[in-house]
Amino acid sequence: MSTTPNSEEFYQKLKEQLHDTTNWPAEYLYKFIVKSDLEKIAKLEVIFDNMGAVINTTESKNGKYTSVSVNLLMRNPDAVIEKYKEVAKKVEGVISL
Repeated sequence: MSTTPNSEEFYQKLKEQLHDTTNWPAEYLYKFIVKSDLEKIAKLEVIFDNMGAVINTTESKNGKYTSVSVNLLMRNPDAVIEKYKEVAKKVEGVISL
């Protein structure tokens, strides 16, 4: 189960904020936290594959969790939200920041 908010209200608010504060297309930085599991990290990377994304991973001090930062050019707020939803559906236990 993902801890990414699934409420349409949350996504609608995010869409409005992105629309009001950003000129699109624009660079967008996604941040996720997953348990340090190579399979989960690989699933995240596949979701953003072939999009020109710059992906950085950093393991926590004790190695239990990994933060994954994904920076890429997105065309509009809808595209940003679509990726959040895809990650929530495909990567179990992911935390979206």
